[in-house]
Amino acid sequence: MPASMAAQNLEARADAVRHFNRFYTRQIGLLQEGLLDTQFSLTEARVLYELAHRERSTAAEIGTDLGLDAGYMSRILRSFEKRMLIEKTPSELDRRQSLLTLAKRGRKVFAPVEARSKAQVRTLLANLPEAGQRRLIGAMETVQGLLGKPIETAQSSPEPYLLRPHQPGDMGWVVHRHGVLYAQEYGYDERFEALVAEIVAKFIQHYDAKRERCWIAEREDQIAGSVFLVAESKTVAKLRLLLVEPSARGLGIGARLVAECVRFARQASYKKIILWTQDELDAARHLYKKAGFHVVEKKRHHSFGKDLTAETWELTI
Repeated sequence: MPASMAAQNLEARADAVRHFNRFYTRQIGLLQEGLLDTQFSLTEARVLYELAHRERSTAAEIGTDLGLDAGYMSRILRSFEKRMLIEKTPSELDRRQSLLTLAKRGRKVFAPVEARSKAQVRTLLANLPEAGQRRLIGAMETVQGLLGKPIETAQSSPEPYLLRPHQPGDMGWVVHRHGVLYAQEYGYDERFEALVAEIVAKFIQHYDAKRERCWIAEREDQIAGSVFLVAESKTVAKLRLLLVEPSARGLGIGARLVAECVRFARQASYKKIILWTQDELDAARHLYKKAGFHVVEKKRHHSFGKDLTAETWELTI
């Protein structure tokens, strides 16, 4: 292709990208003075989002991830600190750095921002049929995959997946796949499948949308994993039935499912998350440990046709 024609094509594509940017910023209201009719700018809301969805982080880490100038980031954090939205603690690894977390007031202030953002996107999606929603999400994942990595490596990147709420038919899949996989991989008998059936039946029969969730991971229009967060008490949530299909392992789905449980538990004002697992489930235990959970109790028992050691893990949030 002649250089002049290549330049013309590039110019036309740049115009197309700019046209899309103008359309989408208008579509989701980014041109308004306050994001989603709140006191925060888009950049401030993004910083708050990062603080709300990380255990602890430094200003430098957040600034780098968001591509923000250090001086600009510093001004935002000073404003947050003045409004008592954040808390700082010295880093044990580098005393010159401070670890940042959202204060109780910060979480209270950010909650309506997150809620309005989700409501806005739900409204946008609700105007599309199911097939249109899938096409939209797929297109967004394609854009993110291409622009998030150099073009020459984009083709070798892991295939995208999406998380969605449960819908009719999902509970049958959860019971079936737990029964099959735990029999194949750990030798559990049908009594484990019966336990899973009891758990999902209770979830559906007593579902509290404000305080409980099921996330279903999808990849290539097929279910690839699941997890549940249910109310154990007013202040304690329980993570249950984490599962990732063998064909989808290594894509980060398990870690993402656990992270969604922690994020939602904070949003729902739980104080603690607990979970029950077995000491032979190494992959799941690794995810729990990485997310900050720790073992508080071990107990030997005979269940599902095997001698097992059960573990209770918890995370204070």
